[in-house]
Amino acid sequence: MAGHSKWATTKHKKAAIDAKRGKLFARLIKNIEVAARTGGGDPAGNPTLYDAIQKAKKSSVPADNIDRAVKRGSGAEAGGADYETIMYEGYAPGGVAVLVECLSDNRNRAASDVRVAFTRNGGSLADPGSVSYLFNRKGVVIVPKSGENGSVDEETVLDAVLDAGAEEVNDLGESFEVVSEAGDLVAVRTALQQAGIDYDSAEAQFLPSMEVEVDLEGARKVMRLIDALEDSDDVQNVYANFDASDEILAALDEE
Repeated sequence: MAGHSKWATTKHKKAAIDAKRGKLFARLIKNIEVAARTGGGDPAGNPTLYDAIQKAKKSSVPADNIDRAVKRGSGAEAGGADYETIMYEGYAPGGVAVLVECLSDNRNRAASDVRVAFTRNGGSLADPGSVSYLFNRKGVVIVPKSGENGSVDEETVLDAVLDAGAEEVNDLGESFEVVSEAGDLVAVRTALQQAGIDYDSAEAQFLPSMEVEVDLEGARKVMRLIDALEDSDDVQNVYANFDASDEILAALDEE
């Protein structure tokens, strides 16, 4: 999982940049709408909605936008779109497996955007099932090392989450990543809250079970494809199973 941890750090930094462009806001709002439609508009009885709202708040999405998204999703206010989750699978240059999670109200547009992004960036779409087996759906909680309630160390986080079903805690530099089975996500997040430990996000993600080592040029090509995919409003998350050294990731950060 070491490679994944480094990639998670890079993705965390990317999210901060995306937030400036407003792209992250749109994705977070869409998550809230879908969660409210699926499980109802009460966060107390809908943990997926609760976590979607918490992540939006942490990313400074205005409270009014959050409230309207909940109302649209739950049907309390008109204007909600009928989003469906669509998964696409493919390969980036160098044989890196890519999983693309879309939330879209237009399947044809989403498929076209994803196909164009792969084709123009040296990748290729793959048949359903040919890539997804390389990933496992896991619960992932990001815990900042210094939060609203002071700073925490790895041992403190471990003590809080081990009995709740956490499988591992990874050091991402400025934060810790707590990984569990997707079904244990709420229990892990609740354990952190009960221990008074602040967290940035709690959500189910697809983590790679095996990784492909890439050099600087390979990493550039993969990131170019990921950026192109994320340019589509229909694309919600992109997961890739590449591993790169700290030096390569640092070089990418500077570009």
